[in-house]
Amino acid sequence: MSIFQGKVAFVTGGGSGLGRALSEELARRGAVIAVTDINAEAAEHVAAAITESGGKSCSMKLDVSQPEDVAASIDSVVGRYGRLDYMFNNAGIIILGEVRDMGLEHWHRLIDVNLLGVLYGTTAAYSHMVRQGYGHIVNIASVGGLVPLPTYAAYAATKHAVVGLSTSMRPEASKLGVRITVVCPGTMNTGLGASATILHASREVLESNSRKKQPPMDPGVAAIVILRGVERNQRMIIFPFDARLLWWAHRIQPALLAPLESWFVRTLRAARTES
Repeated sequence: MSIFQGKVAFVTGGGSGLGRALSEELARRGAVIAVTDINAEAAEHVAAAITESGGKSCSMKLDVSQPEDVAASIDSVVGRYGRLDYMFNNAGIIILGEVRDMGLEHWHRLIDVNLLGVLYGTTAAYSHMVRQGYGHIVNIASVGGLVPLPTYAAYAATKHAVVGLSTSMRPEASKLGVRITVVCPGTMNTGLGASATILHASREVLESNSRKKQPPMDPGVAAIVILRGVERNQRMIIFPFDARLLWWAHRIQPALLAPLESWFVRTLRAARTES
């Protein structure tokens, strides 16, 4: 029997991409899913599909950049089901561009969603889990939280922070019965890239060049990899192989990544526009 059978899981950004894949895979393994997303209709659609397939799910609109709303949503789920076993902080955004083109509003938006959104979800879930004496918080970061990511500097900064939060918190939480895992995937075909804000560059040119370099991973496959790591209580889940290779290369000899870092800059500048 799956360890997720009968457990209650809260998923942010669950209306599409990896969040949807995680919600669906958790439901297949018998978990009760609270699907949340800033797009209420998308969250409702995923929850309805899970229910129609024989699973148990509810949906809520949630903007993770609003701490009171995050806490209230988690309180609501605990009140409804009596517990919270898994918290998946998955919601995130991408703003792609050189630092010279980024205004403070771009930095604030990324930090509000990618870092503070994870922090709000983590702390709200953690308070319930500490009282329960059990629970598992899973924070979705990126391989960009482990290695330099030129042209994604602001995004990478938020993901590095999520890695730091998660790995630093894990020893504290373990003494209280709570597990913490951070996930650092490579490129995935989640739709997040399609909704990314791109500063002073042609989306079409960038997408064409990116497909030539590395095909994205299917989110359904990613969800299976993540849940396998969660089952094993892994500290960090880094995948696919090329992401792990980048991480190891950066740890052993950072200069090995210089050609790839230069490629990111050349690619963005080749697609550069002034609008």
